[in-house]
Amino acid sequence: MYGVFGLRLFDLIVVGTGSVMEVVNAVLQENPHWRVAVIDKDEPGGICLTRGCIPSKILLYSAEVVRTVERAGMLGVDVDVKRVDFGRVMERMRRLISNEINMIRQGLTHTKNVSYFPAPAEFTGPYTLKIGDETITSRFIILGAGSKPSIPPIKGLGEVGYLTSDTVLELKQLPETVAVIGGGYISAEYGHFLSAMGSRVMIIGRNRQFLPDEEPEVSAIAKMELEKHMTILTNHEVREVSRAKNGIKRLVAVNRATGEEFKVEAHEILVASGRTSNSDVLHPERAGIRTDREGWIVTNEFLETSQPGVWALGDATGRFPFKHKANYDAQIVYYNAVLKRGVKADYHAVPHAVFMYPEVASVGLREKEAIQQYGEDMVLIGSHRYADTAKGEAMGIKDENYFVKVIVSKDSLKILGAHIVGPFASTLIQEVVNLMYVGEQSAQPVLQAMHIHPALSEVVQKAVDALAPPDVYHHMLEHHFGLKI
Repeated sequence: MYGVFGLRLFDLIVVGTGSVMEVVNAVLQENPHWRVAVIDKDEPGGICLTRGCIPSKILLYSAEVVRTVERAGMLGVDVDVKRVDFGRVMERMRRLISNEINMIRQGLTHTKNVSYFPAPAEFTGPYTLKIGDETITSRFIILGAGSKPSIPPIKGLGEVGYLTSDTVLELKQLPETVAVIGGGYISAEYGHFLSAMGSRVMIIGRNRQFLPDEEPEVSAIAKMELEKHMTILTNHEVREVSRAKNGIKRLVAVNRATGEEFKVEAHEILVASGRTSNSDVLHPERAGIRTDREGWIVTNEFLETSQPGVWALGDATGRFPFKHKANYDAQIVYYNAVLKRGVKADYHAVPHAVFMYPEVASVGLREKEAIQQYGEDMVLIGSHRYADTAKGEAMGIKDENYFVKVIVSKDSLKILGAHIVGPFASTLIQEVVNLMYVGEQSAQPVLQAMHIHPALSEVVQKAVDALAPPDVYHHMLEHHFGLKI
C-alpha cells in the first residue's frame, strides 16, 4: 500500500531480526492482517544467533570438553586429548548456525503480510526510512538494531589487520599465537576457547582488574585459573601495532601505572574491547530520536524513544547487552506499544554469565554498591566454597578456590546480589535469580527448601546459611584465599 509522495505504508516497521521478532510474532497473532516491514542489513537472526552468544557457546563447549578431559587424570581416569581438529570445531559451529539462519530467512520471506528488507536503512525524517530506492513509513516503529564491536584508536591497527568477535567466527586455521586486546567478557571467553584449541594466548586489558565488572575476588580467582593456560596483563594499554617479520604482528603496550613499555608479538590480534552503538547507520537524529553521547538510543522507562510511537530494545539502548535482557525488553515493548498497559522496565535483577573455565555468574548488586545503598551495618554476606561440599569433593575440587557469594539486607534477608565463580555457575545462579523476581525477594526459601544431597546446588544453600557481617566475609577471603579486598 502506498501513500502520498510514493511512500509505502506499513502498520509496523522493525529494524533488526533478533529479539524484536518476538514482538512481530505476537503482533501478527493478534492482527494477522497487519502489514509489517522487517529490516536487517545483516544475516537474519540477530547478533545472538549470527555472531554472538550462540556460535560462541557452541565453540566454548568444545573448549570445556578439552579442559574437563585434561582434569580426568586426577579422578583416576587415564585419558588424553590427542588432537583438537580446529577445522571441524569451526565447521560444526558454522553448520549449526547456518541452518538456523536459513530457517529464519525462509520464515521472513514466506510469511504473509511481512516484507523483508535485507539491506541497510536510514531515517530521512520522522517515521520514514529509506532502504535502497524505496522509502517506507509507519507510525509504529521498533528499533532493535543491536551493536557492533568497538575498535580502539590504536596506531597501525587498521593497517596491520585484526579479528573481532564477529570475524573470529570465520577462522579456518588456528593461529599459533593470539594477542587479545581487552580484559572483559569477550576476551575471557575467546581467550579460553583459543587456548583450549591450542593457541598461545595473551590477554592485554587496560583496566586494573581483569573482568572489571565483577567482584574483585571473583575476578582474582578467575584470572588465577585462566593463567594456568594463558598470560593475562592488566592495567596495560596497547598504543601501537606494526608488522614484524614473517607476517608476525608486534604490539606495544604501556603499563598505565609505571609508564613502562611492553612489547609482544603474535600471529593474530583479536580486538575484544567491548561493543558500541549501531545508530550511526540509522541516523535517528533525522527522525527526532534522541541518542546519548555514545550514540545509544535513549528511551523512557517504558522503552519509548523521544519520538512518540518509536520504541527501542536490546543492545540498541546500551543497557545490559544480553540476549535474555533483550527478550525481556521485547515483552515490555509489546505490553506498552501494543497492549497499552504502561509497564515500566525493571532491571533490578539482570543476570549474566561468563562462559570460560571456570564459569563466572552474577546478578544484582556488588558488595560495594550494596553497602553504599544500604549501609555497612545493614548488609550481610554469605559465602561457601565448592571444595567444602560433598559434590565438590567428588568432582575433585580441592585447590581451586571456587565459591558462591550472596549479599542480602540484614533486616529482611532481601537478596541484593549474588556472585559465583566455578563449574556450572551459570546454572547455580538461577536459584538466586528466581527468588529475586517473587514476593519479598527473600533468601529464606533457599534455607527452607530441601536440597538434593549430594548435589552442587548445596553450595548455594550453604552460602546463605553462612550469612555474616562484611568484615567476617573479608576475614574468610584472607584466611582461605589469601585475598585482601
